[in-house]
Amino acid sequence: MAARTLTSPFGPLTFREAEGVLVGIEWGGAEDGSSDVLLEAERQMAAYFAGRMTAFRLPWRVEGSVAQARACAAMTAIPFGQTRSYGALAREIGVSAQAMGQLCGGNPLPILVPCHRVLGAQGLGGFSAPGGVETKVQLLRHEGAGGFLL
Repeated sequence: MAARTLTSPFGPLTFREAEGVLVGIEWGGAEDGSSDVLLEAERQMAAYFAGRMTAFRLPWRVEGSVAQARACAAMTAIPFGQTRSYGALAREIGVSAQAMGQLCGGNPLPILVPCHRVLGAQGLGGFSAPGGVETKVQLLRHEGAGGFLL
């Protein structure tokens, strides 16, 4: 498995690649690996933060449960600048809203799989990144998502 860390507005992000696909993005780290996939991930993430990219085109897979993979697929379908509720996504994949919250928290590919676009029925909900909900708010503002502060 190869890994590469890039600097983001939220601190270091470490990308992990296995067999030619991204399998993880972690908050923090200090890796200096290289592969075509990692270099492209770094390029696209830099373009996203610079406001030049709204959709990632990277190969990825979820190494986890079927429910985790379904949750990540549902989150990826949320368009840039839009949000969905935990409850709506839960109904879509056939789990409880609480389970959906746990699946969002277990997202192995944050930002690429936009768990920050998933909100609670009464407000923002949680976020597992350093900075917590404030990081979620900053990502939503970056994407121009309106109406997320209930």
